[in-house]
Amino acid sequence: MDSRTQLTKITVSLHWVIAIAVLGSLFFGMYLEDLPRSQEKGALIGIHKSVGMLVLFVALYRIYWRLKNSFPERLTPVSSWQEKVTSIVHTLLLATTVLMPVSGVIMSVGGGYPVGIFGVELIAAGTENELLGRIGHILHGVGGKVMLFAVAIHVLASIKHAVVTRDGTLQRILGKRIAG
Repeated sequence: MDSRTQLTKITVSLHWVIAIAVLGSLFFGMYLEDLPRSQEKGALIGIHKSVGMLVLFVALYRIYWRLKNSFPERLTPVSSWQEKVTSIVHTLLLATTVLMPVSGVIMSVGGGYPVGIFGVELIAAGTENELLGRIGHILHGVGGKVMLFAVAIHVLASIKHAVVTRDGTLQRILGKRIAG
């Protein structure tokens, strides 16, 4: 279990695996948007979708882990508005790590495309459903923007903890034990 002075290896690993995969997927997805339609782009989209599906599975486990262990104890007191913002940002981060892959699946299924992980088909290609594809596309676009906003706030808060309050929060998520 996580403690005030140290987070478990599972908590730290889940945080950083999700962080790296999500940021990589977001920026890779933005890169893909600007590419002209081609066979190469289709192959790259396949990689993007595969990573997204892996993120979904890890994110669902991370949510389970969070529910089982609750959020780590705060190291320094903050004002009530900061506590609310923290809660909202953490909720947005957890929600969008699920929303983004799910909306990608909706977009793919709506487009009549299969969904899989590196060639292993999980959902077969079907008939195109324009409305479903459009809903997935909108959710994916809005979700990406919400996620980028939440990540930016999260990173700024991390910098505040490291530079201003110097309370050990950053060291703790890096897997280090802090003085209790």
